[in-house]
Amino acid sequence: MFKDNLEDTISAISTAQGQGGIGIVRLSGKKALAVADKIFIPFGKTKPADFKSYTVHYGKICDNGEVIDEAILTLMRKPRSYTREDVVEINCHGGILALGKVLDLTLKHGARLASPGEFTQRAFLNGRIDLAQAEAVIDIIRAKTDSALKVSLGQLSGGLSCEINKIRKQVLDILVSIEAGIDFPEEDIGQQDLVKIFLELTAIDTKLNKLLDGSACGRILREGIQVVICGRPNVGKSSLLNALLKKERSIVTAVAGTTRDTIEEMLDIKGIPVKIVDTAGILKPRNLIERKAVLRSRAQVRLADLVVILFDASQRLNAQDKKLIQEVKNKKVIAVINKIDLKARIEKDQISRVFPLVVQLCAKKSQNINLLEDALSDFVYQGKLFAPEFTLVSNLRHIQALRNTRKLIRQTKAALGDKLPPECIGQLLKDACVYLDGILGRSFPEDLLERIFADFCIGK
Repeated sequence: MFKDNLEDTISAISTAQGQGGIGIVRLSGKKALAVADKIFIPFGKTKPADFKSYTVHYGKICDNGEVIDEAILTLMRKPRSYTREDVVEINCHGGILALGKVLDLTLKHGARLASPGEFTQRAFLNGRIDLAQAEAVIDIIRAKTDSALKVSLGQLSGGLSCEINKIRKQVLDILVSIEAGIDFPEEDIGQQDLVKIFLELTAIDTKLNKLLDGSACGRILREGIQVVICGRPNVGKSSLLNALLKKERSIVTAVAGTTRDTIEEMLDIKGIPVKIVDTAGILKPRNLIERKAVLRSRAQVRLADLVVILFDASQRLNAQDKKLIQEVKNKKVIAVINKIDLKARIEKDQISRVFPLVVQLCAKKSQNINLLEDALSDFVYQGKLFAPEFTLVSNLRHIQALRNTRKLIRQTKAALGDKLPPECIGQLLKDACVYLDGILGRSFPEDLLERIFADFCIGK
């Protein structure tokens, strides 16, 4: 099915929807140059089919003599292009109408509208990139922080693929040794060879562990974490949100119940994409509006990856504080004692007995906000330092495949110890290779590609 589609020439708008200074219509396929010949009139004697690869040309887009727009055409001939096909990119004015007309012209003269991610899908199917690298493209587009972008760029450049290929080669080398014993039973695998194979499997297990150790951090950098600020009314939740955002986002007053609804913002804390939610103060509701606000706050706390529970340093713990402590004590929590600029009356020991991590700050004056940012960073990185060249696995599909591979490697070690037949050991190793091949896209079901590329935007 996918190979059949490669015969088509595809076209799509590759820039974001909406008005802009420049918009790009991209074509890829056998007829890309023929389509360009019909719609692009260059300010020169040559036509697009005669242009050299990696050249840029100024001209007009025309439909039966009518000028649609001025444009710059860029040509990349196969195989040295993004898709390994002839690729034409038409840079024209970025208005919705102008771009739409240029796109319609390409479709009128022989191209078809590209499916989501079809350009990148062709880059994969034509062997320019593997499946892990193809998935990195959408991660680059969606990256919310510099750290997330670096992880995705590392994967696109082949960092993860290189590690997977090394592991795959080691597994295949062991498989060859095992199958030699099956094909030539007179050359039975000796005890010394079994010890060597066991050590090689242990080395593979160690490599898989290293990749999986960073996967929790990798997923957070890719997807972000949801942090919910909760506490009773007037402990400074909105002030804390404003301090973290470094701008006035929430209204701050001395009136209890000022925040009636959850307020959500995305921010970058030390390279970590954090969706932070300021909730309504959890109190005994006085009316229907406050009841709904409290219910919504509790729902946000249940869904949170991390809860920041706030206390007022100038007041003793009351019944509302203690009830809230019980509600969140089984969550991952950072306890924050706010208003340290005021005379302390709070019982700090009662808080520290329940929550090992306690930060003291003054949100209103942005004092010690960095300590809370450090605590959030430690929560993600779990005290581990990852070197810049370390490959962080961020994709859930890859993580699951690596876990399954590790499980099979450990089963192989156990099978060796139990002296199971070589056929059984060989099959375990073949199954491990299937999972590794799935990451790289050496073998794949068509529905997998449909799921992966369905998340892409049209034009990429």
